[in-house]
Amino acid sequence: MKNLCSFIIFICILSNFYTNTFAEMIKREQVEPTGQVVWEVPTKKNLIALTFDDGPNPTNTPQILSILEQYQASATFFMIGDRMEQYPQVVQQVVEAGHELGNHSMTHPYQDEVGLKRKTTELTRADQILRKFQPNHRRLFRPPGGYIDDALLQEVVHRGYKVVLWSYHQDIKDWSMPGAKVIAKQVIQNARHGDIVLLHDGGGDRSQTVQALKKILPALKQKGYQFVSVSELLSHKK
Repeated sequence: MKNLCSFIIFICILSNFYTNTFAEMIKREQVEPTGQVVWEVPTKKNLIALTFDDGPNPTNTPQILSILEQYQASATFFMIGDRMEQYPQVVQQVVEAGHELGNHSMTHPYQDEVGLKRKTTELTRADQILRKFQPNHRRLFRPPGGYIDDALLQEVVHRGYKVVLWSYHQDIKDWSMPGAKVIAKQVIQNARHGDIVLLHDGGGDRSQTVQALKKILPALKQKGYQFVSVSELLSHKK
């Protein structure tokens, strides 16, 4: 009987571990109607939000800022907390250039591989750093890998955050280094009103992304598009 009770307790602990750690990812059709998670913004205006993940980076980020300034484009940078601590001067450059910061966790753990307690800690620690640079701005959160489950969503919303993912047809995967021409072509050809485009300024060599931006910005501006922050894009929701 004692062995049976011990076994039952073990199974309950194991079940709880897997429930918390490997919670099911929310499906788009389940949550999109609530407005708590956004992939793109329905609007009739020629607006696109460029977003950059995994920074700041002392080489890539300043180069991207220079190109954005050249074309008077605004963007949103989803930054990792420990990299913000490492390169605060780069974060300050982003803010002073008029761009928007978003929370991308403290150390970038994939959300389907850690429990809710770790996820919450990651969010909180990164938030504390981010508030030092942009204290009164809208709270935006992009979970690493785009993984979001119901428990994490409830926690994020409770803290006043909106979850921002990206337009599926604009998932460029520039991190895989497909070539600057490929990156630029996909963004330009797939451009639609209200897109949220996912690119990267952190995580390694982003020279292809930098070169692609030199093609993307003038080409889409010629088509009448304006590049805005995610918050500004949300304000134009139809």
